[in-house]
Amino acid sequence: MAEEDLNDQQELFEHYRYVVDPGQSLLRIDKYLSARIENVSRTRIQDAANAGNILVNNSPVKPNYRVKPSDVVQIVLPNPPREIELIAEDIPVRIVYEDDDVIVVNKAPGMVVHPAYGNYSGTLVNALMWHFRDLPLFSSGELRPGLVHRIDKNTSGLLVIAKNEFALNRLSKQFYDRTTGRRYLALVWGVPDPAEGTITGHVGRNLRDRKIMQVFPDGSQGKPAITHYRVIEDFGYVSLVECRLETGRTHQIRVHFSHIRHPLFNDDEYGGDRILKGTTYAKYQQFIRNCLALLPRQALHAKSLAFDHPVTGERLSFDSELPDDMEQVIQKWRIYTSGRSITEQD
Repeated sequence: MAEEDLNDQQELFEHYRYVVDPGQSLLRIDKYLSARIENVSRTRIQDAANAGNILVNNSPVKPNYRVKPSDVVQIVLPNPPREIELIAEDIPVRIVYEDDDVIVVNKAPGMVVHPAYGNYSGTLVNALMWHFRDLPLFSSGELRPGLVHRIDKNTSGLLVIAKNEFALNRLSKQFYDRTTGRRYLALVWGVPDPAEGTITGHVGRNLRDRKIMQVFPDGSQGKPAITHYRVIEDFGYVSLVECRLETGRTHQIRVHFSHIRHPLFNDDEYGGDRILKGTTYAKYQQFIRNCLALLPRQALHAKSLAFDHPVTGERLSFDSELPDDMEQVIQKWRIYTSGRSITEQD
């Protein structure tokens, strides 16, 4: 699972709900729904049912399920109902892999994944709508066509996007069932102890600032969140950490590491954008300022991605290089650590 599955998250949003009339005779659910939803084919409904996105009385059903009086029928999808109009824009996208059903992209830092209030253009979705303007899924008017997960604007790395409805439903089910595999690399302040471990704690909206998240260790609010980590390189004052997520809550990696007092380097929302470890030496202070300027975002990259192809079932795995800004700062830390004086290390 990944941070911020829709996903982040990984909740499914209700798009339609019907309560079957008391006088309704037994009828296949694909027929029942196709007669009630405008501009949706029976095939699309069947695909949604096969992917587990049609529920009856809170349980997934297949297309041949026969509705009964008083059944509660829901269609749930990984994206919320449409909120704003989308505009196709000719924006370059780095495509790592593509076939008839899916594409994998390596998102650059600074690019928002999908339009929302305050970011109506310049997003990955705007770019995909241009590149795939001839595909039905990308001309349907959906707010997040093809998206099954996302990463923050200032997080870089790999994302998989569906190119058709069937692939969208199948991939959504994988993220919901937590059968995908993704790993992140993060540069964090300090060195977590132990060097390999697991961070737990429900994640929900911050009680004072709804734009950020917070950890609720007692589980009183939020949703369960589990982050496995392993220190890859120890630079003394910061460390390079590999993260593997069991859940994909919004800002999960960022808020979990902040919770254990190791916020991500230059994460301005979770306290990592100031000098938290090190010495008072002017040379060190300037070194940190140079690093913060070189990497003007949280040091987080979605490095690897694995999932089952929605049509063939083949397990696909992808890996990506660190973006230049993060690579340069890590290299600067390697050089600094190797040349540090004994006095500075005390």
